[in-house]
Amino acid sequence: MKGPTETEDLLRRCAPQVLGALVRRYGHFDAAEDAVQEALLAAAGQWPAEGVPDNPRGWLIKVASRRLTDALRAEEARRAREERAAALTPRDAFVTDDRAPREDDTLSLLFLCCHPDLTPSAQTALTLRAVGGLTTAEIARAHLVPEATMAQRISRAKRKVRGVRFERPDTWELRLPAVLQTLYLIFNEGYTATSGPSLQRRDLAREAIRLTREVHRLLPDFGEVAGLLALMLLTDARRDARSGPHGELIPLDEQNRGRWDKAAIEEGVALVTRALSGGPAGPYQVRAAIAAVHDEAPSADATDWQEILGLYDILVGLVPGPVERLGRAVAVAMVHGPQAGLTELDALDGDLSESHRLDAVRGHLLERAGAAAEARTAYESAAAKTLSLPEQRYLRARVSRLTGRGDGPGSA
Repeated sequence: MKGPTETEDLLRRCAPQVLGALVRRYGHFDAAEDAVQEALLAAAGQWPAEGVPDNPRGWLIKVASRRLTDALRAEEARRAREERAAALTPRDAFVTDDRAPREDDTLSLLFLCCHPDLTPSAQTALTLRAVGGLTTAEIARAHLVPEATMAQRISRAKRKVRGVRFERPDTWELRLPAVLQTLYLIFNEGYTATSGPSLQRRDLAREAIRLTREVHRLLPDFGEVAGLLALMLLTDARRDARSGPHGELIPLDEQNRGRWDKAAIEEGVALVTRALSGGPAGPYQVRAAIAAVHDEAPSADATDWQEILGLYDILVGLVPGPVERLGRAVAVAMVHGPQAGLTELDALDGDLSESHRLDAVRGHLLERAGAAAEARTAYESAAAKTLSLPEQRYLRARVSRLTGRGDGPGSA
């Protein structure tokens, strides 16, 4: 019998596949999501006491289908649609055995959420909710918008895809940019959780990598797919070294590189090398190249920051966003000194004023520049803005031990 944590992890993994299966059959996104939530609650109550069924995904699909069918039958206006869907679906087309699925329902759900009728922001938000399992508050923080705004965005997106059927995989490449952006955001939330007691949500990071592998399998000639997969692998390779024995955050320049996943690094480097040789580089390939420079350096001091700065110059030329410019500011500081980096940060105040990362980087650079009092203020501001408890503890520890001695900035 599985313990509560194992059961929760299993339910989290199954949830998007069950939702995808229901939407594939019935096409009622909102109603299917409600039915899946009811099935998950039922499983959470029964499985710890009665044991996990041999086919948990099939069990959840069966229970959720029953709940959804009951809900649809209760609405007279939808009875005809339900009967037409049942008539069009062969009896054996909805097999609950998940050992050899025809297509990954989670992947199909991912591309459905990136429907062209939705705006890019709505595509990302809906996928993070339905596939990534993030709360509305977490998605709002990832997009730097109020929670109420994000709730409305997700509701509108659900209404737009109501009744939409899954499409053939050969049409998926049209939605690829939105899909890659969404997978990247899911991975980022898994690698560094925006809130809560844990630094990482490894289940989300693993799922993002798994889905990106599937997209790469389906579209192997698209360099940006390979670039994103490489970026995830090269970044996730550091996960075991990012936390101390008590869950504390360990920045990149202080990590034990012997704990990095060498196999993941080798795979990521090979992927990005092949992708970059195939034509003009896209943003994910450039980000992966930056991660590769970090991962291949034998120590923090041996990192080739000049190469990283050159790559950031390319990245900012492709995507001149505030996050990319923040990364470039760090590289500028490492190449030309902290004051040069601080000058770069001054141009970002309006774009990242609500993000703790700008204040955290400013604190590092001020500390390197010997401005202890100003660095302490920046760290305190960053700690007040983040909802991640490990990040709060790390930033407050910097405040408490700040002595004016230069510590190089690190990105975990």
